[in-house]
Amino acid sequence: MTTTALIVAAGKGERAGGAVPKQFRRLGGKLVLRWAVETLIRHPAVQSTRIVIGEGQEANAAHALEGLDVGDFIIGGSERADSVRAGLAAIESEAVLVHDAARPFCPAPVVDRLLAALEFFEGAAPVLPVGDTLARTDQTLGEPVDRTGLARVQTPQAFQLGALRSAYVQWGGPSPTDETTVVRAAGMKVAAVEGDPALEKLTLPSDFDRAEQWLAGRMTPRTGIGFDVHGFSGDGPIMLGGLELPHQRGLAGHSDADVVLHAITDALLGAAGLDDIGEHFPPSDPRWKGAQSSQFLEFAASLIRENGSVIDHIDCTIIAEEPKIGPHRHAMRARIAEIAGLSVEQVSVKATTTEGLGFAGRREGIAAQAVASIRTGLWRR
Repeated sequence: MTTTALIVAAGKGERAGGAVPKQFRRLGGKLVLRWAVETLIRHPAVQSTRIVIGEGQEANAAHALEGLDVGDFIIGGSERADSVRAGLAAIESEAVLVHDAARPFCPAPVVDRLLAALEFFEGAAPVLPVGDTLARTDQTLGEPVDRTGLARVQTPQAFQLGALRSAYVQWGGPSPTDETTVVRAAGMKVAAVEGDPALEKLTLPSDFDRAEQWLAGRMTPRTGIGFDVHGFSGDGPIMLGGLELPHQRGLAGHSDADVVLHAITDALLGAAGLDDIGEHFPPSDPRWKGAQSSQFLEFAASLIRENGSVIDHIDCTIIAEEPKIGPHRHAMRARIAEIAGLSVEQVSVKATTTEGLGFAGRREGIAAQAVASIRTGLWRR
């Protein structure tokens, strides 16, 4: 059975507060939308993943999902049902998983249960039992509501694509809050499978605090250290921190000899236990002769994210008598953040000298040491 994951991310998320819609806010060092997409795109039963966004959200979505294979964005409508209809019209598969971007964490076993249920039902949804006492309210508590047989319905919800399309054609009510409402109204059966507390929806500002705490308890912090050195050779300019800086002498190296990016790349790979830069980009390989070191850092950052990990912070110290780093430090931070897919606040660049001692003090070259902190261990598959 071919399956498409259709992630609805067209909302404004006004109740969550903040300057941007909640799907584009950062959570645990990663944007909410990226969390939601990555948890489904890596599932072996999902062949394609498509994203429905709102008008004017293209730039934010492209930034959030850089490097992920999600095809062209689908533009949704003012109501959730309009966005889902637009998505259904743009995909072709036997089954579809409709998921809210505001539910960023989807354990793989939930998807397994949903797709297995489609062998016997037109649709399936993850549910959780209601554990709290229920009551009607109007400033004060009113009559209690019997919770027997009640459940909280989550997403993703799985459907036979033809059945869901047919159900939407028949739907004549107000905009539904989910697709099970539409399918059941068309007389079709929807299986209830075991959900997961990880699928809690982000709606209010307090939900982000809860999600951060939840993440912190399920991921292991790791730290990596990187060091690199290149000697001066030939004519300038030099590459340093992803920037081309004017200098009378260049740096010797098989690639572009960016000592800063090399140290940071090794720190990230070390934190994730993914070998070192020489293993992935050996100097003996002619493909990397003169290569831009930004490729190395981008690769390391992508590899870490694909492994289910989150980059929290990068700190690099440049050891050199020349050139002067101060005038370029802020631009370096911005460039490193851009390459690694981080915010500028997650990157620190410092510089020092050796007071005339050693090779750096004798102006023979430049060294850099870096420390990277990551969190790992969330649904590695």
